[in-house]
Amino acid sequence: IKFMSGAWQPEAMRDDGTGNEWSSNVGTLRADGTKDVKVLGSECLSKANMQPFPRPCGNASTIPPTPLVPESNSHLSPSSTEVLHCYRFTLFHCTTLDTSSTTMRFLFLYLLGHQIIKLFASWSSLARRRKKVRDTGKVSSTLDILDNRTGRQYNIPILNNAIDTKYLQAISADGTNHVKNRPVDGLRVLDPGFQSTAVTKSRITYVDGVKGTIQYRMYSIEDLFEYHDFEEVAHLLIWGALPSWERKLWLRNALNEGLKPPALVTEAIGRFPADAPPFSMVLAGLAAYAASDPNSIPTAANHPGMYQGDDVGVIDEALVRTISSMAAIVALVYCRQRNRVISAPDPQASFVCNVLLMMGFVDDETNKPKRTVVESLERLWILYCDHEMTNSTAAFLHVASTLADPISCCSAYVASGNGPLHVGAVDLAYKALLQLGTPDKVPGMIADVKAKKHRLFGYGHRIYRTVDPRTKFIKAMLKESEEHGRHNPLLAVALEIDRIASTDPYFTSRNLQANADLYGSFVYMALGFEPDIIAAMMMLSRMPGVMAHWRETRVEQQCPLWRPQQVYIGCDAQDISASNSY
Repeated sequence: IKFMSGAWQPEAMRDDGTGNEWSSNVGTLRADGTKDVKVLGSECLSKANMQPFPRPCGNASTIPPTPLVPESNSHLSPSSTEVLHCYRFTLFHCTTLDTSSTTMRFLFLYLLGHQIIKLFASWSSLARRRKKVRDTGKVSSTLDILDNRTGRQYNIPILNNAIDTKYLQAISADGTNHVKNRPVDGLRVLDPGFQSTAVTKSRITYVDGVKGTIQYRMYSIEDLFEYHDFEEVAHLLIWGALPSWERKLWLRNALNEGLKPPALVTEAIGRFPADAPPFSMVLAGLAAYAASDPNSIPTAANHPGMYQGDDVGVIDEALVRTISSMAAIVALVYCRQRNRVISAPDPQASFVCNVLLMMGFVDDETNKPKRTVVESLERLWILYCDHEMTNSTAAFLHVASTLADPISCCSAYVASGNGPLHVGAVDLAYKALLQLGTPDKVPGMIADVKAKKHRLFGYGHRIYRTVDPRTKFIKAMLKESEEHGRHNPLLAVALEIDRIASTDPYFTSRNLQANADLYGSFVYMALGFEPDIIAAMMMLSRMPGVMAHWRETRVEQQCPLWRPQQVYIGCDAQDISASNSY
């Protein structure tokens, strides 16, 4: 029996991904000589009138059992809330079985004990993590700076291995009135490409590129990948805690309500030829979405402080609407590329299931998304939910600092992702693999890379100095797909490149490892997706993380306008009237 999100679910009756019914029959559990205890749909009934219990993909009308702990404590452990939901079912419903069901009692007590052990293990793990909280708010050390221009010495506090540039503003060359670089304004930091510049504080995601670990809030990505689904992880990123069953259903309903695109959006994307670049269609869809709701645009609504952060409800409503809008646009683009009509979402299905349903990515017999595809995509999207301050996330937040609406900010986010040094690298890497065709051509391509005749896209990452921790999960998913007969011949080419790159000093000395996005593209293809939509799907999966960062900067920090400076190295202005310019 597998415990998920406040419900107990026998392995033999896993949900088929549609949220409508169980996909297999687990038989009958006999309570006495005449009555059966059956598990059907979302109800568990017996002669003692057992209460219904919710399914992981149940409908919004299902009332979940009340947790035995306050909802505010739902963040204590990756699985504590689920376990406590299961205790309620076990303790209160097992008593309805009479003495003839000794085996059933033993089974429930055994499972209860097993879950108690897991619960204490999770709490112990959380206690260890709490000891490692980084933002202590205390100064860990100081930095002494001696300005040889003036002879002055400055003592700057170091907090979380960072210094606040406001202290650098006090360092100036007194007595200098030269306009160039305005030294009287204070010392500047020149950091091309933001190699060492942090633009904000965050409690959302931490990536340790040296150890090769990722955590969302206070949970390791391993725990989230193993025990939770995409909606739960999205809630964790955005609101800082794993959801109760009620909160999960609220989020699901809120996302599903925004999945139906306005006619203007459908028409805008429909105007493109089917072979148009998908990112161009996504950008057009975002513009059409913003135009279809001018009241959500601060300047059009004459409400400049709409997204200032004073009204949390407005922020939360906008971020949910933005995630849904992006999903509807990606589904429309996928359908336009294949000259098909977008399907209506199912209000009772999960968010991921509805994305597949709208795209028409369904089984021919049931006309619903396959359970295995839904589950695989849920797990893959958990790995891509967030990755700290990426280029595209920073692009979104840069525009958002002007208090622009989040739909418009998404245009910058998508345009950034389309670049060949970001998500666009996946497209280029796949095309390079397609040109190679077979593993025997890899050595020649590697030689060209060393000779700087060819760039190896899909390898290397600015953050990691070791293997990307997401890669192991993605490779395991690829192995599962091969066991089910879904094999991509280009995967052998990628693995041969990976084998050579992991042993060749040219690559190892530069810490060039295979990017998780590259292997993730093979999972998409193993599930049946064509390469032309994969980059857009990756951008969609990152939306909860982007919205989490937006909410954090608006509600918790209310960051000022992002206005980078420059160091002017041009010539001084001259008096044109006193010179012969021509």
